Amino acid sequence: MSEVSKKSGEVTLTEFTEDGKLVRKIRSFVRREGRLTKGQEHAMENNWPTMGIDFAKQMLDWKEVFNREAPVVLEIGFGMGASLVEMAKNAPEKNFIGIEVHSPGVGACLMGAEDAGLTNLRVMCHDGVEVFEYMIPDGSLDTVQLFFPDPWHKARHHKRRIVQPEFAEMLRKKLKIGGIFHMATDWENYAEHMVEVMDAAPGYRNTATNGDYIDRPEDRPLTKFEARGHRLGHGVWDMKYERTE
Repeated sequence: MSEVSKKSGEVTLTEFTEDGKLVRKIRSFVRREGRLTKGQEHAMENNWPTMGIDFAKQMLDWKEVFNREAPVVLEIGFGMGASLVEMAKNAPEKNFIGIEVHSPGVGACLMGAEDAGLTNLRVMCHDGVEVFEYMIPDGSLDTVQLFFPDPWHKARHHKRRIVQPEFAEMLRKKLKIGGIFHMATDWENYAEHMVEVMDAAPGYRNTATNGDYIDRPEDRPLTKFEARGHRLGHGVWDMKYERTE
């Protein structure tokens, strides 16, 4: 007996015995509606076995995932993955994991990781909130990164912004004591919203020493989009909050 599921640009064929035991799972990534380029599709097929993590309602063991013990940096919503790949390349002493819901971004990230010969990067193509709930052990992350999330700039849509009290508490539980939640946005109103939420969230401390924001840390690469924004006079706001309890 077999069953086929299709989602997020992938096809999974699962086979069972007559008594319901899982025999094998065959995964193949496909370009659906032109979303995945051939290069992205190839990167998925080539690198998912070593760098991809399938969603499952089971806690991860970072030592097992990366075959070593090292600080774990997790990024939520890495887009096309260029900055995540650069960070992993620049900090081989750390383990990086990226979560992104859009399969073309995951494919692009895997292309970059393959080109850079990275061994310290893993990716997931799933909803970040579910991953945190079911797969991330409490107190296991050194850093959580959220860079340029959707600002939902219209006032009536502010409730859709990812940085909310419940989200802050979810992350706090997964960070180590002393762990860092690093946010960046190019929307000043969203930066103000982030500070308001995080200042009210229990168990966090803003690490800024002069006002609410910090200068862009050297370990956060300057994106092409961001560099263009600087030339046009647009601002970018970085915030780091430390888990204190």
